[in-house]
Amino acid sequence: MPVFLLGPEIVFPPVESGREDGLLAVGGDLSAPRLELAYKSGIFPWYSEGEPVLWWSPDPRFVLRPEHVHTSKAMRRVLRSDRFIVTSNQAFEQVVLACADMPRPGQAGTWITPEMRDAYLQLHERGLAHSVETWHDGELVGGLYGVASGTCFCGESMFSKKPDASKAALLTLCPELLARGFDLIDCQVHTPHLESLGAEFMPRAKFLRHLHNGDAPSFPTMMPH
Repeated sequence: MPVFLLGPEIVFPPVESGREDGLLAVGGDLSAPRLELAYKSGIFPWYSEGEPVLWWSPDPRFVLRPEHVHTSKAMRRVLRSDRFIVTSNQAFEQVVLACADMPRPGQAGTWITPEMRDAYLQLHERGLAHSVETWHDGELVGGLYGVASGTCFCGESMFSKKPDASKAALLTLCPELLARGFDLIDCQVHTPHLESLGAEFMPRAKFLRHLHNGDAPSFPTMMPH
């Protein structure tokens, strides 16, 4: 099946027209308006440095319902302790840079290119992209970032410099999202780690309904205490 070649116009083809592996379109740019349309349409960019921008919309989608997240007894003890402090939107750029620098098994480099970093900083300045940070003794040791769209928080990447640091960010975020009206975390594609936390496959058509369910609720405000 041919892949749609994007031009300067901010438009995407129907997600149903993509390839079986989820690849939908090639090209275009990472401007904030294009990214905003992409997320509203169930599409995300994912490519390596030196490649053109690749746009994806897999079916089924891998998602996590915040109320179904699995929290082990060991993690419950970690969350109850004062080992970590978890905040939101206190160090967005630092989180993105740390995600880009984090070594990934089986990957020679990072898909978070300088262009991607700049693009998500623009989304953050528009109030659409958000970060969750995990701190230990004043040092940023873990976190995640993503984009809010409809009642879905579309997770982009996470990192951990200490055991359980990124997991603490995600597990702290889940009840906060529920309390504000979010009902889904988009994990995009399958990973064993996210599956162990309760993520599951969802038909794309059903996933899209969460993106089209009005404006995104306010993102949780989590401050040091």
